[in-house]
Amino acid sequence: MRPLKFLLQKELRQIFRDPAIIRILFIMPMVQLLILPLAADYEIKNINLGLVDHDHSEYSRKLVNKIVASGYFRLKDNSALFKQGMHAIEQDKTDLILEIPAHFERDLIKDNAATLLIAVNAINGVKAGLGGAYIQGIIQEYNKDIRDQWVSEPHFDPQPVIEVTYSDWFNPNMNYRVFMVPGILVMLVTIIGSSIASNNIVREKEMGTIEQINVSPISKAHFILGKLIPFWMLALAVLTVGLTLARVIYGILPLGHYITIYIFAALYLLAILGLGLLLSTYAQTQQQSMLVSFFITMIFNLLSGLFTPIESMPGWAQVITRFNPVSYFIEVMRMVILKGSGLADIRYHILAMIGFAVFFNTWAILNYRKRSG
Repeated sequence: MRPLKFLLQKELRQIFRDPAIIRILFIMPMVQLLILPLAADYEIKNINLGLVDHDHSEYSRKLVNKIVASGYFRLKDNSALFKQGMHAIEQDKTDLILEIPAHFERDLIKDNAATLLIAVNAINGVKAGLGGAYIQGIIQEYNKDIRDQWVSEPHFDPQPVIEVTYSDWFNPNMNYRVFMVPGILVMLVTIIGSSIASNNIVREKEMGTIEQINVSPISKAHFILGKLIPFWMLALAVLTVGLTLARVIYGILPLGHYITIYIFAALYLLAILGLGLLLSTYAQTQQQSMLVSFFITMIFNLLSGLFTPIESMPGWAQVITRFNPVSYFIEVMRMVILKGSGLADIRYHILAMIGFAVFFNTWAILNYRKRSG
């Protein structure tokens, strides 16, 4: 174990001798953790609404006021004709048009039915889908308010209505930051682990010190461990700082135990750092290792379930996510923080991560022996 001890001392001194590495490891991820949750917002607000009101009645005014008062829409255009409203959409002044037909109030009172037209600018599919859903929900609520107002009147013949009562479990306030921050923290730790580790052995090659290590009585396993353990410790420190920021800045407290997060994170980092070292054994320059690491990390993050639910992905993509260690850690983080899950609940995730760690690190050791033996 003495050779491993000396290797660890060498790596730690080399890391702390370079202030740029410390800035990359700690300052950059923390700045990103403060900015990304504010930008990665699933809730769409300030949707520009265009109105074409042919009725100008009390009921149409109440409907428009209810839509604007929801906080999701801003009334940006009030046109007399639908063609004029479409012109506003073409000029990107509005995102959605609500057309209220003539005799809207009369038809609603007389026939208990009325029609509305909603035209949505669908260039941005996410904004169009959510904006259309928001305004339809507001109109349904407005319709319910009218029915409640009329139900006591003798001329109104109430129809059977199904009342739905629901509750939001695990995230009762529907706070997207509680959902996003743990996943973003996993993404940042992954980027640090894979990119820094992938440059490790390559830097030895470019400096020429790899030949000295090859002729020294250091086993290949000790060499890989000496490269892995320092960054494993630093990545856990980055995770600690990130969890502290999540608690202080965003008020996120896990319902489960921190120890559960750290046990899984320790295994996860072994896998990710092993992958980085594996890439480092193949690359000849730091530029090669950085580009390949960026490519793989980008795929891992896009197929991790961070931004898009895995269940909504195509079948082939869902199969790939089973071989993506990032998706396991994001799911575990959300389970522990939001649901209070323990080690027994994530046992299959732990087994999968042990498999990834053994696979990547064994491959890195064997591949290094093959190339330097």
